[in-house]
Amino acid sequence: MQATVTHAATVAADTAERHDWTTDEAEALLGQPFTDLLFAAQTAHRARFDPNRIQLSTLLSIKTGGCPEDCGYCSQSAHHDTQLGRERLLSLDAVLAAARSARAAGATRFCMGAAWRNPTDKNLDSVLAMVEGVKDLGLETCVTLGMLTAAQARRLADAGLDFYNHNLDTSPEFYGQVISSRTYQDRLETLEHVRAAGLKTCSGGILGMGEGRRDRASMLCQLANLPAHPESVPINLLVQVEGTPLFGSELLDPFELVRTIAAARVMMPGAYVRLSAGRDDMSDELQALCFLAGANSVFYGERLLTTANAGSERDLALFARLGLAFETADLPDRDAPGACHRHPPSAPTAAG
Repeated sequence: MQATVTHAATVAADTAERHDWTTDEAEALLGQPFTDLLFAAQTAHRARFDPNRIQLSTLLSIKTGGCPEDCGYCSQSAHHDTQLGRERLLSLDAVLAAARSARAAGATRFCMGAAWRNPTDKNLDSVLAMVEGVKDLGLETCVTLGMLTAAQARRLADAGLDFYNHNLDTSPEFYGQVISSRTYQDRLETLEHVRAAGLKTCSGGILGMGEGRRDRASMLCQLANLPAHPESVPINLLVQVEGTPLFGSELLDPFELVRTIAAARVMMPGAYVRLSAGRDDMSDELQALCFLAGANSVFYGERLLTTANAGSERDLALFARLGLAFETADLPDRDAPGACHRHPPSAPTAAG
């Protein structure tokens, strides 16, 4: 037993900043005995982060519905009959009001998502004003707007944007079974533009779409082998929406979710690993295992774009039971452990 534990610790120590993972290696990591994998993840996590601190992000849909993409999981695709109406871009005042509520509730990052294939220059002008306004409130900013050109990424950086989210979703091998309207290479090129502009990268995937463990290993390799590890890695559990092609998919074994989070922590030890979509259907015990496996960020609030999220009151109660504290907005070094709130603020009245 001692030899196994030592090996697990070595795995965590030896993968501090690797960018040359093979799918076979990642699959073997995912297949380790559960306790060994979690030990490796805890070792990697504690080397970089305060293990009892959670970063809170709030996500707001600033433009809902009517997306021309055909992503099989998405309620906002114009290709799917999900009874979701097409809405106009929110006003700057509405976005700033939601950001103030998120800040009051304890969020340190405000994320804005628009259902576009890619933004037009006119649309981008409106988003730039939102970014500048949210920054003025003292919040970190993140947007997800679809594909970007290099020039658009530079404009977002000039406006003070912190993070750009663009998920890879799944492995290159499985990708074509989920999306046909844009290629995997399209996604990688947008991430390249984001990095080149000096923006922080938020990129992860969705589990439970019918992929196998090897697909999850391949996706993690794609992320870990980028020239720089994403600063934020959201791991989403598919939220099945009636009317989408993936509605009725076989449910993922919850331990596979935990394993994937643990492997992400080992392979990208300096990233914030965010337990994202699907928390509304997760038990408190499953979420606790995910935090034990190295998840140290969540989306906080009642909604995630168009789907339900774990309620704020439930989150506050769970964090209190687990002794997890909020990361503060004024932490001087975002990449290092530091002071944090020991008494989380009350639940928000509106978080988008």
